Amino acid sequence: MATSSISRAAKNPINFSARNVESQKKQTHSRYLSFSHSTISLQKLSLVKGYHISRKLHKTAVFNVLETVESRSGSVSRTRDPDNVVNTERPTILVSEKLGEAGLDLLRTFGNVECSYNLSPEELCAKISLCDALIVRSGTKVTRQVFEAAKGRLKVVGRAGVGIDNVDLQAATEFGCLVVNAPTANTIAAAEHGIALLASMARNVAQADASMKAGKWQRNKYVGVSLVGKTLAIMGFGKVGSEVARRAKGLGMHVIAHDPYAPADRARAVGVELVSFDQAISTADFISLHMPLTPTTNKIFNDETFSKMKKGVRIVNVARGGVIDEDALVRALDNGTVAQAALDVFTKEPPPNDSKLVQHENVTVTPHLGASTKEAQEGVAVEIAEAVVGALKGELSATAVNAPMVPPEVLSELAPYVTLSEKLGRLAVQLVAGGSGIQSVKVVYKSARDPDNLDTRLLRAMITKGIIEPISDSHINLVNADFTAKQKGLRISEERVVADSSSDYPIDSIQVHVSNVESKFASALTDNGNISIEGRVKYGIPHLTCVGSFGVDVSLDGNLILCRQVDQPGMIGRVGNILGERNVNVSFMSVGRTVKRTKAIMAIGVDEEPDKDTLKKIGEVSAIEEFVFLDL
Repeated sequence: MATSSISRAAKNPINFSARNVESQKKQTHSRYLSFSHSTISLQKLSLVKGYHISRKLHKTAVFNVLETVESRSGSVSRTRDPDNVVNTERPTILVSEKLGEAGLDLLRTFGNVECSYNLSPEELCAKISLCDALIVRSGTKVTRQVFEAAKGRLKVVGRAGVGIDNVDLQAATEFGCLVVNAPTANTIAAAEHGIALLASMARNVAQADASMKAGKWQRNKYVGVSLVGKTLAIMGFGKVGSEVARRAKGLGMHVIAHDPYAPADRARAVGVELVSFDQAISTADFISLHMPLTPTTNKIFNDETFSKMKKGVRIVNVARGGVIDEDALVRALDNGTVAQAALDVFTKEPPPNDSKLVQHENVTVTPHLGASTKEAQEGVAVEIAEAVVGALKGELSATAVNAPMVPPEVLSELAPYVTLSEKLGRLAVQLVAGGSGIQSVKVVYKSARDPDNLDTRLLRAMITKGIIEPISDSHINLVNADFTAKQKGLRISEERVVADSSSDYPIDSIQVHVSNVESKFASALTDNGNISIEGRVKYGIPHLTCVGSFGVDVSLDGNLILCRQVDQPGMIGRVGNILGERNVNVSFMSVGRTVKRTKAIMAIGVDEEPDKDTLKKIGEVSAIEEFVFLDL
């Protein structure tokens, strides 16, 4: 029987014309890579926009990052124009939303602090050209217009909290401005609020309170449920999720969790069992959400997901509103699939006054209070102040969410290998099955150059980015890649192997090996039981060249279908016809085999994501033993 791993189907697939192979060959190693969360070296900062590097912006950005010095009388910061240097005695730090006094005191020891709250966009743009740093919470929108109005002077934006949706990261990077956040100080407060909502929902506290204040005494109406002995599923076992688990265990609950990256030993230490997504939602009496909002998790709790849950389940969300399809949740509440929900976050904040979800009698709501304790507010203030002061001193923070980049001459040579590294990371994580999570990754670089002269930090960071970012809210760059990997229990080792090839190119091939995991696609496993994939750059384009022990040759552009099949005539045509009938455009196709007329791997590049019926038809082809769809 064919096995399948099917990703969520695209809602509006679009056709693209077949790629022209000759035009691909014209693309060279000089292509520049543009990506949202870029990386920096300590020596130079280059800015990438599309395929063009601006020399003027690069000069300004290098100056911004490096030209901060300290004098005996205090910090001396220079303005942003390298052609017109003016010294100021102390940097100016604009705080546009309320910040705890402990953080303000720390900032005042280093610079001139101006607190101006409730600024309109126009007022913010008028002030920003006189500021070296800006500290915001979630209410201030730091748009491209703000960075343009800063005229190159703004060195750092500090977000007092975790989310950075209100900051234009691409514009910040283009203008040489570092963005830092404060991701740890809110942990306990958010966990406590999650437990508070859990208990108050179970015992109808909010509804009973409103009833009494309306002059009623309805003891029989508000009979609750006990927490002891109930199963709580923690969806996202990071900092907050693990703290919620500890507290729920203390309440006598049986706790399970789903998180692709949580180390099993860390979960066991708390007394938590890691399980698959479907097992978590189908067996839980209570579900507590602690996952980030990413393209993968956007509306992951929808009609289909709710239909798999135990009838009468109760849901708590103190993470991100967008992970729940709010209309689908209302339907699930109305039909009794979900008995109650307690929500601190919403897709749109504040939600509309006539929101059916907010007004639902079985829903308890709070206005995004997860971090709203005095202690958390002070902690966030100190954490962001330390990050901003460090950035103004020229230090690079592990909480940087955009990044300084590598020198342009290095980037231009490594650009296609940077793309290859990230895509190999994305492929590797999608090939992993089960709830154990990735803990150990080995990267092997083959190169004709002296291994001591091969700087792989950027490539390692991009492999980490590819593995972690698709299902995480972490933003990976050269500064924080190793730090983030360590936090998530991910060990990445590297090996450099001398290759008998041309030294004109920095790298011959990159291999990624994932140890001690199960695979959705068994053919990706080598004899030692590790998932193994290899890629190369050909004509400036990243290619997948090996899966497990099977050689393939397919461009890593668009999406990819891997099929293990009986090696017999007509297979390419049969699969190609299925895709063609469903208007799915094939860009590349490659077949690799170990022995003639036995087993083969067919790698198919497609422009669109096939729907579930199309993938099912591929799996029903008798000669196909397993297949997997991979989103690049």
